[in-house]
Amino acid sequence: MTVLLDAHAVEGVLGMRDAIDLLEQAFAHEAAGATFVSPKFVSEFEQGAMRVLFAADRAADRAAMKAYHNVTGVGTRYVVTLYSLRTGEVLAVMDGRVITDLRTGAASGVAARRVAVAGDVTVGVIGAGNQARAQLEALAAVYRVKGAAVYSPTPANREAYAVEMSDRLGFPVAAAASLEAAVRGRSVVATASSARTSEPFLRGEWLGECRLLCAVGNTRAAYAEIDEQCIRAASLVVVDSEHALHEAGEMRRAVAAGALPGEKRAPLARLVAGTVSVPRDGMVVFKSVGSALQDLALASRCYDLLKGAGSSPDVASLRGKRGTA
Repeated sequence: MTVLLDAHAVEGVLGMRDAIDLLEQAFAHEAAGATFVSPKFVSEFEQGAMRVLFAADRAADRAAMKAYHNVTGVGTRYVVTLYSLRTGEVLAVMDGRVITDLRTGAASGVAARRVAVAGDVTVGVIGAGNQARAQLEALAAVYRVKGAAVYSPTPANREAYAVEMSDRLGFPVAAAASLEAAVRGRSVVATASSARTSEPFLRGEWLGECRLLCAVGNTRAAYAEIDEQCIRAASLVVVDSEHALHEAGEMRRAVAAGALPGEKRAPLARLVAGTVSVPRDGMVVFKSVGSALQDLALASRCYDLLKGAGSSPDVASLRGKRGTA
């Protein structure tokens, strides 16, 4: 019988290090040829848009579909449906917001595990929402972070982020007065802005000391977060999915401009498998657009833990009876 899991039931089931480990395993399955990952199927309508993704993992014997819709002026909601490949059964339908934020951060964590940073690690974060929080948490799970700075165009948001994340992670997080001030001189930078603009807001000229740039906010062809110089200056560009080259505006522009030749880019699965090495010097850019394979890895573990904690298939029986990873 299908289990229904709301956001409250899923919240807190997995920690960030758990999520990073789970995604590493999923990317290893991908590198071994045991997965199928679809592109995003996008439907625009007058009041908003619907996006649908699908992935199957034969090694895990499961599949997942994620659908997320945006209604203008209301916001975005996410639903993940989990399937058994062996029986075809719909195992669970669950709220996907927590999974989406967690897996987006964890994907950057997988990349960060393979990019060594010399000396003290300082982080610049662009954005102050849930995904910006997950980015800093993931980077702090991998690196010993000395301090961080955050920029949001809304002063109250960046101030609140700085206070909350300083307390949560145990190192100082400062609210920066400008985007440039947040990233210049930082060894790691993460962009998780909700801005929707065709003109990139992050300039490569500001990133002379950056070793790892994680660009996760934009997943649409019409928009861009990072400029062409960020791509040209990189020693390696890593994507969480080959679909990123077509789905993200900054990737499409870089390919068209000749700034991203094939020998300079690699899927994250190949780094996990060890078939691509990270250069010792220079900046590594990690571009993430997300995939249902990542949703599948986390949704599957959440389902197993919560199903094991409760005897009845409805939400009420599982809420408050969470397992630990």
